[in-house]
Amino acid sequence: MIKVASYNIHKGIGLDRRRDPMRVLDVLREIDADVIALQEADRRFGAKACVIPLHMLEDHSPWKAVPFGARAGSMGWHGNVVLVRKDALVIDSEAIHLPALEPRGAVMADVRVNGVAVRIVGMHLDLSGLWRRKQANTITSHVDACATPHPTVMMGDLNEWSAGSGCLRDFGKDYAFAATGPSFHVRRPVARLDRIMVSRDVRVVAAGAHQSAAARKASDHLPIWAVLETA
Repeated sequence: MIKVASYNIHKGIGLDRRRDPMRVLDVLREIDADVIALQEADRRFGAKACVIPLHMLEDHSPWKAVPFGARAGSMGWHGNVVLVRKDALVIDSEAIHLPALEPRGAVMADVRVNGVAVRIVGMHLDLSGLWRRKQANTITSHVDACATPHPTVMMGDLNEWSAGSGCLRDFGKDYAFAATGPSFHVRRPVARLDRIMVSRDVRVVAAGAHQSAAARKASDHLPIWAVLETA
């Protein structure tokens, strides 16, 4: 079994309007997942460096960032980062270019964790429903075209407010949704903007939204998690 998590870290800025990457790492350590997808992990302006400095990740966490060949200072692609345990094997990784009016992207990594090879896709989809559906189809088509199949976990901030339409219907054709519950807004979570989706050869053992005191301060989203078992 493996534990995965997804977290929109809001560029490291908490409800107190302070940027505090160590606070984000504190929340991630509470969840203690094997694989983590982060969204909004880059600064908005300037060099758009990752808000969690690489030395801080190395010195104060059990994870490493999957490389995607991005710009210097950034761990991922368009703010999407995948973290895995330091003893995990990264088999392959690549960025997925998404159709969008504003800069958007997704990332995909094949990793071996706890002796199991899984395909991880991290994403942060558009605010527009039309573009979200185009992006969902681009992502699923990209995964379907991979030469080597793996049990697949897709996760991220889908920005989808509906209960089951739009891009949720597109993803739902081939993927099941973990029952993580609402994650936004952290003050009063009512929307399930953040999602974990798994291919049919993956079973969701447990899932939820992490609602610790630290998580309620570190971002405007709650992190979500799921424990998974592959067939």
